[in-house]
Amino acid sequence: MATLRDVKVGQACTVERLTGTGAVKRRIMDMGVTKNTQVLVHKVAPLGDPIEVTVRGYELTLRKDEAQCIEVTDIVRA
Repeated sequence: MATLRDVKVGQACTVERLTGTGAVKRRIMDMGVTKNTQVLVHKVAPLGDPIEVTVRGYELTLRKDEAQCIEVTDIVRA
């Protein structure tokens, strides 16, 4: 399954599930990234880390390893 790390700039997707465990999963959920949430990728740094996304109307920056824990579906051009 695709992860948020695979989504390109300008694409939107829907969160399917979180695969992280413990504190990492809790931190991601506390930032508003939960199942069925729409995510839009705005920017990716030149080396791919970090990734800037819009979630629930605000800007959020995630590391590559955090984005790898977020499985997504319905990837479309925004």
